[in-house]
Amino acid sequence: MVSMRKGSLEYWPHRRAKAQMPRVRSWPSQAEPGLPGFVAVKAGMTHVSMIDDSESPSKGTEVSRAVTVLEMPRVYLYGIRAYKTTYLYTEPYMEVYDAGLAKRVGINAIKRNDLASLKGKAAELDDVRALLFLDMEGLGFGSKRVMRFEMPLGGRDNAEKIAFAEKWLGKEIKAADVLGVGEYVDVTSISKGKGWAGVIKRFGVARQYRKATGKVRHVGVLGPWHPAKVLYSVPHAGHMGYNYRTEINKRILKMGSAAESGAVNVSGGFPNFGVVRGDFIVVDGSIPGPAKRLVRIRKSLRMQDVAKKAPQITYLSVTSKQGA
Repeated sequence: MVSMRKGSLEYWPHRRAKAQMPRVRSWPSQAEPGLPGFVAVKAGMTHVSMIDDSESPSKGTEVSRAVTVLEMPRVYLYGIRAYKTTYLYTEPYMEVYDAGLAKRVGINAIKRNDLASLKGKAAELDDVRALLFLDMEGLGFGSKRVMRFEMPLGGRDNAEKIAFAEKWLGKEIKAADVLGVGEYVDVTSISKGKGWAGVIKRFGVARQYRKATGKVRHVGVLGPWHPAKVLYSVPHAGHMGYNYRTEINKRILKMGSAAESGAVNVSGGFPNFGVVRGDFIVVDGSIPGPAKRLVRIRKSLRMQDVAKKAPQITYLSVTSKQGA
């Protein structure tokens, strides 16, 4: 019996993620100065009851939706990085740091560029981006090391981008300053790692008959005799999971501060996470990855023109998930 391949080639080749901070390859362009996204940590899932305000047949009725609770770590803007195109490629041209926060992220040799010279060269720059870092200490499972990352800035020109970055340089940026209730976002995370897996689990091929061959959990044939070649599409055993995955058009159903975190904490805490202590958001649907995994949030690429409409939530489940 020849095994039929059932695995998808949509994501190929399957590579392990290189860093715990998920990568985002494209960002939405926005004329309003600000950040186009944020970073969160996955806490767990629960469910809500809400009035369906879509155009589906259940419009106006109460529906139940599975939701994901994300905790927002403290995010600080510690620097500004300007880019300029040379005859080969676009590369960093100038960097400006906040003196206090730069030492905190391990930058000892602070460059002597100042904001005045950066503003004077705004017209000749190609792009201006924000340098930020996460403070994970207040999450209960926090890391001792800060995690740095870079993010583009919104604005009609470089002068507006620099002005926004100057306003927040050395300060903490809250999720409420970037995102809003009812807004659609795209989330990027790293899926659960499952280690080395065979073809049955990795691609779902059929098991061989007991007396057909010497093995059962393997591929029936790797390819033809002539030409003697094994195609890339033939299932093989290998690493499974821990891949970058992006899910689009996730709606923010609820946001709150650290003082309001009791409204989303389930009895006994979320499995493998605990209780939410800081700012949080509740997103419709599921998100790749296990608890405690970093999640990159960006404003939706495909639903930028959809107006924000706060949902009417009638019930949010806080029952224990320990036996789930």
